[in-house]
Amino acid sequence: MTSYLLRDVRPYGEAAVDVRLVDGRIAEIGTGLGDGDGRVLDGAGAVLLPGLVDLHTHLREPGREDAETVETGTLAAALGGFTAVHAMANTDPVADTAGVVEQVWRLGREAGHCDVAPVGAVTVGLGGEQMAELGTMADSAARVRVFSDDGHCVSDASLMRRALEYVKAFDGVIAQHAQEPRLTVGAQMNEGVTSSMLGLTGWPAVAEEAIIARDCLLAAHVDSRLHVCHVSTAGSVELLRWAKGKGWNVTAEVTPHHLLLTDDLARSYDPVFKVNPPLRSQTDVDALREGLADGTIDCVATDHAPHALEDKEAEWGAALPGMTGLETALGIVALTMVETGRLTWRQVAERMSSTPARIGRLDDGPQPQGRPIAVGEPANLCLVDPASTWTVDPRATASRSRNTPFAGRELPARVVATFLRGRPTVLDGKPA
Repeated sequence: MTSYLLRDVRPYGEAAVDVRLVDGRIAEIGTGLGDGDGRVLDGAGAVLLPGLVDLHTHLREPGREDAETVETGTLAAALGGFTAVHAMANTDPVADTAGVVEQVWRLGREAGHCDVAPVGAVTVGLGGEQMAELGTMADSAARVRVFSDDGHCVSDASLMRRALEYVKAFDGVIAQHAQEPRLTVGAQMNEGVTSSMLGLTGWPAVAEEAIIARDCLLAAHVDSRLHVCHVSTAGSVELLRWAKGKGWNVTAEVTPHHLLLTDDLARSYDPVFKVNPPLRSQTDVDALREGLADGTIDCVATDHAPHALEDKEAEWGAALPGMTGLETALGIVALTMVETGRLTWRQVAERMSSTPARIGRLDDGPQPQGRPIAVGEPANLCLVDPASTWTVDPRATASRSRNTPFAGRELPARVVATFLRGRPTVLDGKPA
């Protein structure tokens, strides 16, 4: 029997209790629980949350193990408080067949740091022309339920409609990278005053918003599930609010970096700030925070995008877009949403655990994620010290890549421990 007693912890940031974990489940919750036979961990009033679930992680394996592997990426996830991640399909080979998604799924099980749910490609090779084998990926051992060509937009409206119709058979969801390609040819950053001053080709907000509007209408027309990846503009928030007001089955995510950073950072020409969709204006940042607070945006997803040194440390135009984010996500959400009074810790748990698990259909089955902190539930948990600050050091990250835009920044909410089905993957902020 494996047993842990978490002494003096505050589930969802509320009243302090003791929580006993036995054989992978929450066995007792109360005050003054005896130590028992297991190990005792003094929480000292830290916040206890359900294990975080990320809907949008790039693990790069197979094909780009120089940038990240399932082993290194999931260890970074555990250090960030995550017990499950969805691995995006833009690997090499692309995760567009049952064989590739099962390979990624098995690599996650072997690594053991967190559960890995592969995301299947919508189209063959991410080419946007022929629909991939969605049904066989759904029926595979990986049990794929989320499909995305992320990094590319499914810009063909007819193909997008057919994909939305197809996934209804197994309760799947299409996660769209909303970017009208003809409006973003050569785009390097957000279209606005700063792009004009720097002479860089702009990425207009309407390129995102036009696809979101189209796909909300398509999802409603065929009565299917649409998820919008990495929402970045104020106009997108308004469109999502409109679609939800209609009762349509549309969900959306925002990244931590879009909740904090603005396109003014491009003035440095440091490609660590180059990302797709690009950093936007302060007006957009404010709208995204409001949308996350009022539920228009359903969840936070990291869009963890590790890159090898040579792909990122180049001149701006040649550098690949993307930022790492698994280890810093909770700290950024605490900084922008909790410390500003926009979200409670219980609401953070909803937006970073239960809701993404529900969207990705990880909330049921033999090993569910995103479940509440309650007796009998799986012990997928993270313990967070909201009063403890820490400084982001790219050299200390578990990720194989170093392209974090938060280097040197002090963040709140240090992850003290992470438990995957009652087994510690992180203790005292270090790999267990």
